[in-house]
Amino acid sequence: MFKQYLVLLFVMVLGVSKLSAQTDTTAVSVIDSLYKEDQFYLGISYNILNNMPSKMKQNGFSLGLQGGFIKDMPLNSKRNIALGLGLGYAFNTFNQNMGVHKSPEGEEIYIVLNEDYDFNYERNNFYLHQVELPIEFRWRTSTPESYRFWRIYSGFKFSYVFTNITNFKSPSGNERHVNIDGFNPFQYGLTLSAGYNTWNFYFYYGLNTLFEDDAKTFIYQRDIDMNVIQLGLIFYLL
Repeated sequence: MFKQYLVLLFVMVLGVSKLSAQTDTTAVSVIDSLYKEDQFYLGISYNILNNMPSKMKQNGFSLGLQGGFIKDMPLNSKRNIALGLGLGYAFNTFNQNMGVHKSPEGEEIYIVLNEDYDFNYERNNFYLHQVELPIEFRWRTSTPESYRFWRIYSGFKFSYVFTNITNFKSPSGNERHVNIDGFNPFQYGLTLSAGYNTWNFYFYYGLNTLFEDDAKTFIYQRDIDMNVIQLGLIFYLL
């Protein structure tokens, strides 16, 4: 599966670079005084679980992918300060040693930290499919004649987890659950992207927890106050 992610990343970067090159080589015959910037975005990130319990740890590479459309709304006559309001989709993976299992009765789902038990597992992760609503305050050095410029975009992102999937793979068998209770379906946090031209650094800090506050009994009487941090790259297109 990781190889598929690498292929997807290569295609994304190649496509963005090609579109950027086409834009840069296109002559601007008429100056558009009402131009807008950065209407579409694609991003890739490394996902970090912050505030993990003492015996919990991440392993492997936890990948995040995002993409969508942002409405650019300039706020001044130079059009280098703007607001951005968007709609997009995100797919986030988390590889770690926290297992999601069913009770012996097969009814209640519970979570354990695999280091507490003698579990020999090959793969253990969960996936989140999310609809996201980014809001950005945008500063840039763009002009009607130039498509290469510096940018700093800070903002806030709200997302809704419409599907969560957990996978536990071991020599004794596989266990997979979809849309279990306990995950917090509403996620929100602060964002920052900055860079020049095609390549831009991306940072996200989640302000609320990944699991719901009343999930203590669900998680074997453990407090799991994890939030998400993302570090990566984001590409903007007209």
